[in-house]
Amino acid sequence: MAPPRAREAVVPSPARTEPGTGTEPGTGPSTGPSTGTGPSTGAGPAPPRRLPLPPLIAALCLALVASLVCGAGLGASGLSWGEVLRHLWAGLSGGVISPDEVAAYTIVWELRFPRALLAAVVGAGLSAVGVAIQAMVRNALADPFTLGISSGAAIGANAVLIFGALGALGVWALSAAAFASALCAMILVYAVARTAQGLTPLRLVLTGTAMYYGFSAISTLMVFMAERGEAARSAMMWLLGSLAGATWASVPIAAGAVLAALGYLAVSARRLNALAMGDETAAALGVDAGRLRKELFLLAAAVTGAVVAVSGAIGFVGLMVPHAARMLVGADHRRVMAVAPLAGAVLLIWVDIASRTILAPTELPVGVLTAVIGVPCFLLLMRRRGYSFGGGA
Repeated sequence: MAPPRAREAVVPSPARTEPGTGTEPGTGPSTGPSTGTGPSTGAGPAPPRRLPLPPLIAALCLALVASLVCGAGLGASGLSWGEVLRHLWAGLSGGVISPDEVAAYTIVWELRFPRALLAAVVGAGLSAVGVAIQAMVRNALADPFTLGISSGAAIGANAVLIFGALGALGVWALSAAAFASALCAMILVYAVARTAQGLTPLRLVLTGTAMYYGFSAISTLMVFMAERGEAARSAMMWLLGSLAGATWASVPIAAGAVLAALGYLAVSARRLNALAMGDETAAALGVDAGRLRKELFLLAAAVTGAVVAVSGAIGFVGLMVPHAARMLVGADHRRVMAVAPLAGAVLLIWVDIASRTILAPTELPVGVLTAVIGVPCFLLLMRRRGYSFGGGA
């Protein structure tokens, strides 16, 4: 068994960011106070080992491509890998297929591949938003569900699945209703959490958590009031997270929202480092913490609403993947934002593959499997001596 590594804090030490020294937040050796259970002594702990970033990103990119191919090839219908690759190439290149291959082509290109793509988009989006939210509220237990946005989206989705609301929108009704109700939940949480002093992390977390339980109660009541049958089952499946309804039409909107968010977060990585160290330190580094927090709140709401609208409520991805990324590459958000979306995409593709193959042809909710994986992983991570949850958790 390898010796335990030195303690690493999720939130970088303020002592690393002296203005004018040229040292970026989140980098360099730690000389500040310890975030563990005891006081720091001497020169402080040795910096933790970190994986080199370029090889790790290359490996994750290769894993993502391989996972997408496996997502198109694995399922209840047995297809050879030669057929899968041929149909994928035909779909990508606009090739011609023979009439007797139409059924296999439909399975690979129209059902499995868009589902694998959507799983990658949702996994990347939830992971990136998880990183942003944990920096925004400086809370290691924060994730896209903390702000109550996902449970707010569930109200709109249930209104469509159970009561047939927005029927005039056809196939877009579910996504539109979920996204609209997510935005309404965002506005309500923001209005309640905001004070004359601005939007503070503690009030935002407490308000979001309270609203989450309130919205969840309303969603559960809607399912309880539904007539027994397929509508109630579909609503429960959506509440537990499912990618069964993935189509090519559902990919572009979610992908556009996630890509825009990734671009913004990549550009704002240094500001996230400053925000994670506290408002006073951020101000000393020239970062307007209040304004950045509002921007992150709007981004989290928009992306969470977009991905929850097409996938349902999938938990633990936005909580676990950011911590795993920090264990691999450290607390600098420039490095974390390069790794977390790729890791989240690969993870959710394989969770979705498992959900439709373990008990095939019966499909398990994706959110159930992420919880089955996430709970023991989170407990093991919490007991790991070489890792600190945001400074002393």
